[in-house]
This record gives sequence, structure tokens and C-alpha cells, in this order.
Amino acid sequence: MYYVEEMTQSAIADALGIGRITVVRLLAEARAANDVRISLSREIAELAGIEIEVQKRYNVAEVMVAPLMGAGGDGRAVIAAAAGEYVSRLLRPDMKIGLGWGETLSRMLNFLDEKAAPRLSVVSLLGGVMRARAANPAECAWQFSRVYMADCFMLSAPAIVDSRETKRALIENCGLREVFDLAQALDAVVVGVGGESSFRAARAYGLVSEVEIAELRARGAIGNLLYNFFDADGCLVDHSINARVVSIPIDSLRKAPARIMVAGGADKVEAISAACRLLQPTALVTDEATAKAMVARR
Repeated sequence: MYYVEEMTQSAIADALGIGRITVVRLLAEARAANDVRISLSREIAELAGIEIEVQKRYNVAEVMVAPLMGAGGDGRAVIAAAAGEYVSRLLRPDMKIGLGWGETLSRMLNFLDEKAAPRLSVVSLLGGVMRARAANPAECAWQFSRVYMADCFMLSAPAIVDSRETKRALIENCGLREVFDLAQALDAVVVGVGGESSFRAARAYGLVSEVEIAELRARGAIGNLLYNFFDADGCLVDHSINARVVSIPIDSLRKAPARIMVAGGADKVEAISAACRLLQPTALVTDEATAKAMVARR
């Protein structure tokens, strides 16, 4: 289509029902691999096919499927590398970008391209934790801003507080209103997805109790987005935690023109699928095993 029919990249994207960035990336990979023979190598073509299937199945404009190095490959590592490349390309001067937190997003920081992005603003989308061990994933936005010497706006409060009233007081009386207001005009957001293991992580961080975890599961919670817990249909569950989480609201995140979801893992397939309905991401970065499992879901 590109080399014989001389179609533009945008025209190819429209014809195939995929995003233009996917077309650009595939062409670049083909050139780099000396595969410009009008046909692509089987491995690249297979990944591209999976990407297109996920795009169509979950209504996501751009899907980046990172290949695994064998059956026992670390999906978090390849996802982080792909996400770092994608987010780096996305950045531009005067941009306002919101960052969630988690292990994969923290790893992504190692793969960012340290290009110039003047007047970049970074907004933390979630409060922090009071108890951390080897690393504090809540520092993701701050570490990201250091890479680009950008202004960073932090939600300096626990990720989950004890009551709606406490949350309201923190926002209105303790300086968080500026961050919430700024988040209404974000150009992009980058978030992870919490699956089954996120319940245990939240307990380990001291954010929720065993009783609350049992209540969340009883109400159908299967995962969380910025500790907003949702069910298999991608709907927020009816639990007080969702009113007490100090995070930028999901409705505000949906207003961002670019919504990048970075997640993978066998225990997250159902959660990622549901989170696609909840957030309606414009881009998904995952690994090939997760993507294949998402396509295979009924």
C-alpha cells in the first residue's frame, strides 16, 4: 500500500481501521529490519495483527504490543520500554501531562527520551502512601518531571483518606484545589491498571483493611484505576473507598485528548479489559501474551 500504491500513512490508517502512529511504527520497523520487500516478516506481521484485533475489539485507536523474549519473559520490562518510547514521542512544549503510579510506570522512567520539552507541566493523578519499602511508586510524577526539568504538581495527601469530609477539606483548605483545577485541562494522562494483586498491594501500603477488601470483592470489584475500584463491566463499584480516594476523577481523565493505559500480566487481563470500558483510552501499551488473552476473551 505504501511502496506500491503510494498511499499516504493517513490513508493506510483509514483503510485498515488503525491509528496512523501504528502505520508509522510498522514502516519504521520494516526499514530498520531491511524488510522493505512490500511484505513484513512473520513475527512483525503477527504482532501487528494482534494490535489491530485489540484496537477493534476494545475501540482503542492505538495499541502497542511488546514482544516477549520467550514464554517466561518479564512482561513489565518490555511494556515499560514500549511505553517509554511512546510517551517520549508524545511530549511537546507547553504540554500538561498527568501521571499515575505503579511498578510498570516507575520502570518506564528508565526508557524516556530526554529530549527538550519546554514549559512541560507534570501532574500527579493520585495521592501517596505513608509506608514504602524498596521504592515509593507514588514518586512517579516527580521522577518524570526531573527527567524533563518540568514543573510538577503533586497531590500531597494519602491516596485514600478516612472520610469524604477529610477529602473535601484537603482539596478546599489544604492547597489541593490548584492541582484538581489544573487536571481539568490535561493534554495527556498515563495510567496503569491494578488487577488481583492490587488488593494485596493496597493492604500492604496500609490504604485499605481486610474488611474493606472483602466488601469490595462482594460488590464485584476486580481491579482499580488510581484506586478507583471497578467491576467486570467497567463500572465503579458502590463503596465508600471510591468517594475517599484522593485522585483526579475518572470523568476528568476522560477529557484528556490522549489517554494512555500501560498494563499487562496474566492476572490483569480481565481488569485491563474492563478498564478500557471505564477510561476509554486512546492508546494501550501491553505485552503480547496479555493482548492475545484479551482477544481470546468472549
